[in-house]
Formats: sequence, C-alpha cells, structure tokens
Amino acid sequence: MLSVDPSTIPPPEPPPPIQVQVCSLIVAEPQTIPNDGAYHVVRFPFTSESYDRYEMHEAVQPDGYQVVDWRGDDRSGLIWPSVDGWGELHAVIQWESGDYTELRDQYCRDPLGLSTGVDTTATDHRPPSPGMQCFTKGHGMFVHPPTPVSLRVSHNASTPRQLVFAEFKLAIYK
Repeated sequence: MLSVDPSTIPPPEPPPPIQVQVCSLIVAEPQTIPNDGAYHVVRFPFTSESYDRYEMHEAVQPDGYQVVDWRGDDRSGLIWPSVDGWGELHAVIQWESGDYTELRDQYCRDPLGLSTGVDTTATDHRPPSPGMQCFTKGHGMFVHPPTPVSLRVSHNASTPRQLVFAEFKLAIYK
C-alpha cells in the first residue's frame, strides 16, 4: 500500500473572486401610464444614471438602434446585461394617488421582442393603500447580453395615472 504524506499535497486553489457589474437607473420625472390594462415599460433618461460604469443603459444600444427621445421610446427602459451571470434586480415604484383597485408590476426579459421573446417574471398585483402608492421589489434570475431586461407597470384606475418616481437596478454576479 502506497502512503502519501498529507503535508506534501498542495492546498486547492481558491476560486476566482466574484465580479459584480451594476447598472442603477433613476427617474423623478412623472410618466403617464395609460389605463388600458396592458403592462408598460418604465422609461429612464440616459443622463441621470446614478451608476452605469458597464454601459448597460446607453442611447446607442447593442443592436445599433439609437434612442433619440427617452420619454417617447420604450427602449429607454431597457438594461442590456454586459455579461452572462446571476442578476439581482431591484426596483422602487411610486404612483400618484388615484382610484385604483389594483397596481401591477413585473420584470421582463426582452419586453419588446428584440431577441429571445417576451418572458415575464416577479409579477406582483397589489391592492392600493391610502394616498400615494410606494413599492419596492427584488428578484434574482440569470441574465445574458443579447437579452435586455425591463421594469413594467400597469394599473386599473379609471383614467391614465402618473408614475411619479422609479428606480431600476441590475447587479450581475459573475
């Protein structure tokens, strides 16, 4: 029987460090959301990112399309993941007061059908509270560079209502 001195066995190599790539969007300009029962992409400007070092929210998008007016183009609500990895999505959603009986929000992969097709997740249907409606949400999922992600909202008020503030963040762990 062959015997090996354990002190001669080198320790295993440590795993590579985890890298995190973050995109953090914010908009404090009210957006009118129609009362049509459909989900609508929350739009974000390209000039006020709190953080976008990895260029995941650019006016000139990875497929070459250029957003000219962020207020009128749903593509301004897309985050294009910079790498494959585990994505942690976070959002802040604030609605004006209204005659809602339900407020809805969800994350969506490829909400405009540009790559892999619409794929929703983390859908919440929320009853309103008195006054302004303020929510936060978080969810984890795998993300991939060719597939953009978005935050979408809907409501059932009798008239179009204002989304008065929103944040949308993606942290990719690779």
